[in-house]
Amino acid sequence: MLRVLDLFSGIGGFSLGLERTGGFETVAFCEYEPFPRAVLAKHWPNVPCFPDVRTLKGSDIDGPVDVICGGYPCQPFSTAGKRRGKEDDRHLWPEFSRLVAELRPSWVIGENVAGHISMGLDDVLSDLEGQGYACRSFVIPACAVDAPHRRDRVWTVANASGMQRDGGEHYDSGHSEGTRAVQEVPKPRNRSGDQDVAHTNDAGLQGRKEARNPGSQRQGRNELTKRRRNIERSTWCPEPNVDRVGHGVPRRVDRLKALGNAVVPQIPEMIGYAILEAEKERP
Repeated sequence: MLRVLDLFSGIGGFSLGLERTGGFETVAFCEYEPFPRAVLAKHWPNVPCFPDVRTLKGSDIDGPVDVICGGYPCQPFSTAGKRRGKEDDRHLWPEFSRLVAELRPSWVIGENVAGHISMGLDDVLSDLEGQGYACRSFVIPACAVDAPHRRDRVWTVANASGMQRDGGEHYDSGHSEGTRAVQEVPKPRNRSGDQDVAHTNDAGLQGRKEARNPGSQRQGRNELTKRRRNIERSTWCPEPNVDRVGHGVPRRVDRLKALGNAVVPQIPEMIGYAILEAEKERP
């Protein structure tokens, strides 16, 4: 059983996904916000939760740690913000890196927004490689695990093998030549057989087939109906079960914020299975 320290834990998406594999056990959380801390206390009542990554020390953790994971704050890198990078007081990757240096886990898993590719990701990889980790970053969207929305995220997986990360083609998105390779996971077709998913920059599941083929409005409506029915039959719900307009829903704003900040648990689960396979091959 691999022991996990879950940083920037939110409502526990990382730990939920990893523990689903049956090969991981969360030994400590670290979360600053009160509402997610209450959620963690409900679902992991016997796991300690530290309040601030800036004051957390490796010696505070009881026993060894095999995996450190976490979605460190995205605001310094997100294209939705001012992108102040290291000048942003929410730039907490250095604290993540410090704990990796103190605890020396076998595996590190990080998550952030796609804007991290052009700002800050090189520093993350350099820090990990400087500590002897072999690293690889992937763009894995939520639709890669059949969620009905795009939600591109950069996932970095590092292993303390002492080997340098192999080379590769540069990420082709107009960034500088020095940007490290980032592999983009192919987007699988969703359950309806169509690659369209909800996305802020695309029509997605919003029924705009007519814009691409003006002569097939009726066919577009039929396709939309079919896709909606398939989604209803799937295990995914396109919107969280939190009422946005109804009165009397307790902690509605907190719930929406927590869901918006959460990772899709199926992706850490997928990464967890890959780590367990790699662990089997270790001498």
